[in-house]
Amino acid sequence: MPLATTIGTEKARSELIVANILVELREHYKQRISFFSGIDFNVDAENGLVGVCDFLVSLSPGQTILDAPVIMLVEAKKEDLISGLGQCVAEMLAAQRFNAEKKNNVAYIYGTVTSGTDWLFLKLEAKCLNIDLTIYPIALCDKILGILANMVAQKA
Repeated sequence: MPLATTIGTEKARSELIVANILVELREHYKQRISFFSGIDFNVDAENGLVGVCDFLVSLSPGQTILDAPVIMLVEAKKEDLISGLGQCVAEMLAAQRFNAEKKNNVAYIYGTVTSGTDWLFLKLEAKCLNIDLTIYPIALCDKILGILANMVAQKA
């Protein structure tokens, strides 16, 4: 973490902090989930649901091709978490649509906006969006991993 914060770029924080936390999450689930970094997630161009996701987590264990259900999107930002909310919500809506098209719906789509050192969590259920306004610092890494694990387990 000190190296990522010293470098200070969004990319460094993403690669050195966020990716490592998601690798830990995947190991916790014994590779029964997959996560992707920097992939195109073009679901519905007509409605603007296209773009590159910083990170995306699927309940599918296959790591080579993205498969439904997508359950979590992680948007990495340099510092201002609030500025990432709109993009994260759009990605969550795209995931909801992607899952429906694949006939592999899940009850919740989760989102995370993070600077690597601070984490903010969202939950989309049908058309209802909930934002936990608590900002979780990386010092609470065990709590952050617990929240992420509950997301994977699809616990409300």
